[in-house]
Amino acid sequence: MSEKDRSVSDEEWAAFVEAAKRDGVGTGPVPKARKGRSSGRGDARPGRAEQPQPEGWRTGPAWGETNRRSGRGRRVKGVVGIAVAAGVLLVALRPQLVTDHLPEGLGGPGETTPLAAESARPTAAPSEEAFPDGPTLREPFRGSPALRWADGAAGIETPQARAVDWMSKDEVAAALKTAKDFLVAANLDPAVINGGRPTQALALLDPHQPDVRSGMEKGLARATEKNDPTLLFSRFAPAEAKLVGPVVKTRGRMTLEAGTGAYADHVVIHTDYTFVYPVVKVRPGADEVARTVVRRQITFALPDPGRYRATQGKLSLSRMNSSAGNDDCDRPKDGFFHPLFAEDLAASPGTEASGPASDPYDRSKDLTDLPQECGRLTRS
Repeated sequence: MSEKDRSVSDEEWAAFVEAAKRDGVGTGPVPKARKGRSSGRGDARPGRAEQPQPEGWRTGPAWGETNRRSGRGRRVKGVVGIAVAAGVLLVALRPQLVTDHLPEGLGGPGETTPLAAESARPTAAPSEEAFPDGPTLREPFRGSPALRWADGAAGIETPQARAVDWMSKDEVAAALKTAKDFLVAANLDPAVINGGRPTQALALLDPHQPDVRSGMEKGLARATEKNDPTLLFSRFAPAEAKLVGPVVKTRGRMTLEAGTGAYADHVVIHTDYTFVYPVVKVRPGADEVARTVVRRQITFALPDPGRYRATQGKLSLSRMNSSAGNDDCDRPKDGFFHPLFAEDLAASPGTEASGPASDPYDRSKDLTDLPQECGRLTRS
């Protein structure tokens, strides 16, 4: 079992931004795209600001952004939040340890009551108790805290809509629904999970941030350590693993607020969700079930179209952190998750991961607080 967190130093990021500017890449509060491509700005109203344009995909699995206000001719640093730990990769499960550390509420009838929706960040990880049996094809979530979590999209509940900043109550309700639609399309669409292209998710992003989408397209066409689509999309290599049954377990929360500082005149939607994927090898007769646990913290900053170039009804991505429990640390990045199975570890004894231990079900900590390296999972 292992975990991995990757980040980029401020010095490396500053050097990359300068290089991007020299190549003609536009600036803005979201990810970048191809170097050398114009950001395609249009005319801004007198005394109004342009929609911030993307700085670009940050070197390493982290994104950064800047804001550009044209009305007063000044440049403001944006929330550099997409940086810190985008791409925490918690990897490589050792199933032998799973049976020793399992959550409460799984010991017998009457203890699998669905949990209430998460209304705030938990103060601790789900408790553990002895549970000798692991997942099966019939019960892929057995032995996991996710057994009591909601199924798929039902676990993505939007907060009650209210007027915020420049948005009316109805506009906020529509934006929250779009944010949920994006999470569903990126993480719960069976075609995407089984290796397909996240077309619907990409279509929900604001076209006034062209470098965002082109950067994602670049990673989907040819993933690298620095441009890895699994930082945003849940995809398994279709020749290796496939989802067991139709259910992915989901837990988390969504909040909204008026933006401040560099994000004044924005409505900000924060999302923090964990998805649990039971998978089996793509091989006739394969019956060993492994689980990959993916957590994503994504922030959308929706600008006032009266002050910025923006498309109402679309999403502007401003911050993203991601973790994946049980994804092989040693595999080159190719845009897919590669879960490990007990038979893999049995075939290569002595290859168990070392490093700090993490519980992929622990939602009490921010992803930026997790270890910045490969490590061990306590369960999956």
